[in-house]
Amino acid sequence: MSNKNPYEIIRQLRVTEKAVVLENLKNASSNKSVSKFKLPKYVFDVAPKATKTDIKAALEEIYPNVKVTKVNTINVKPKMRRVRGRVGYTTGFKKAVVTLSEGDTIESA
Repeated sequence: MSNKNPYEIIRQLRVTEKAVVLENLKNASSNKSVSKFKLPKYVFDVAPKATKTDIKAALEEIYPNVKVTKVNTINVKPKMRRVRGRVGYTTGFKKAVVTLSEGDTIESA
């Protein structure tokens, strides 16, 4: 997948309550256990076939002033849902939790 466009590998920045907490861990100084997190973490939706090295290379190409130190991936399985008595499924997706080097940030629009 390394010959693909980096915007096909990294789909979007995932903005959820839990993802925003991970982004702001580096700024939290009130709690002793939380204040040890100096490295910022960001959550992205990625292509299902993307590998960790593909994700790292794509992020460093999209954001040239950022150094990726660690990538963790999660495959979220589809969940069964019922709407008006009919069974359906939500779509499954792959997300990546990316740890950046100290002092690096990604500005979200």
